[in-house]
Amino acid sequence: MDDRSFRRQSLAIEEEKPSGRAARPKGVDPSCTGVAVQILQAGCNEARQLGDMTDLLDDLVRRGVSVWLDDLDRTALLDGTLERLIRCRHVSGVTTNPVIFARSITGSAAYDAQLNELRLRGASGDEARRALTARDVRTACDLLRPPFDEGGDGLVSIEVDPRFAYDADATLADARALWWQVDRPNLLIKIPATKASLPAIGACLAEGISVNVTLIFSAERYAEVFDTFVEGMTRAAESGRDLRRIVSVASLFVSRVDTAVDNLLRPTQRFAELRGRAALANARRAAEIFARRIQEPGWLELRAAGARPQRLLWASTGVKDLAYDATRYVTGLAIPGTINTMPMATLEAVAKQTTAASSTTWLDAATELKALTDAGIELDRVMAQLETDGVEAFVEAWAALGATIAHRLAARP
Repeated sequence: MDDRSFRRQSLAIEEEKPSGRAARPKGVDPSCTGVAVQILQAGCNEARQLGDMTDLLDDLVRRGVSVWLDDLDRTALLDGTLERLIRCRHVSGVTTNPVIFARSITGSAAYDAQLNELRLRGASGDEARRALTARDVRTACDLLRPPFDEGGDGLVSIEVDPRFAYDADATLADARALWWQVDRPNLLIKIPATKASLPAIGACLAEGISVNVTLIFSAERYAEVFDTFVEGMTRAAESGRDLRRIVSVASLFVSRVDTAVDNLLRPTQRFAELRGRAALANARRAAEIFARRIQEPGWLELRAAGARPQRLLWASTGVKDLAYDATRYVTGLAIPGTINTMPMATLEAVAKQTTAASSTTWLDAATELKALTDAGIELDRVMAQLETDGVEAFVEAWAALGATIAHRLAARP
């Protein structure tokens, strides 16, 4: 498939989306573009002097890219920071994970009142951990409900217990419990894309539970995820569910791929020119798979029945190698109809750019990936290890958070 055909198909998907995704989303103050974090903390009024400037976030939204925040903590919910990011930075969704919550809750006084309530009623550590994270996600869902109700994004993700990553039954049970506990229509349940968890993803969709499929590294696994999405949505349709109410995104991790491949290339200078090329090529490969899959009869039938496409979400977009530009995995993946979820530092870097991104120069994914294979990079092995490492990192963060909460529950207020 050539670039022109791919872009046409991506744009076609964007045009299918409701009018809530206009060039400038509803609810975004037109004066709040190109603002720095200091201005955000003070509110949007001070940004009026920047009224006619166009920043990279504006440009992304005009291209049809959704801007999400890969971060959440109670302080940002209480002091209005997230609300201002929604109004001033085009943020139309939020993603979380065990690492984010471990960082947010550990040592934060913002959770003291709820922890004391949980202590008084004798809550267990596991119960308290879920109660704390669910409240943050529910509050974020409420803040983002207006764009969701208007037909835009407005979605917030919470992850199933990472210890269940290789147990489909336990994953499905946890997903059902989270869906009930948060109880918001603009919630996404994050489920890792391990081979073992694919049946749980399909089952959730069949039951009407919206899903963010996470920890996708290889384009081949992404193809399996898309097929699982179609299978689950087909079952939902057969049971008479309203497909318009079921949302799914597929989160392909980006920067970690470059980190892993670059480390393998670094010992020799022979293939130095291949460094920093694996992640974008791998993501482009996934986007090409998407462009083909949405032309297949299975999806076309679902679309005719009102289903929304399972959009690609670019995750892990903060650069790990400081030699790379901080916006590398944003400007390099400005594909209409996709989502880019950014950690705060990346969002800041993008917002500080007051010039529009240049037109994306597409790499030929197959050529780039073949060059890496010819250089001795076993991409299948790299992707498998990244998945294993990703699950382990989430399990460790979840356990550390549990230990911290247990300690705080046991302490005197």
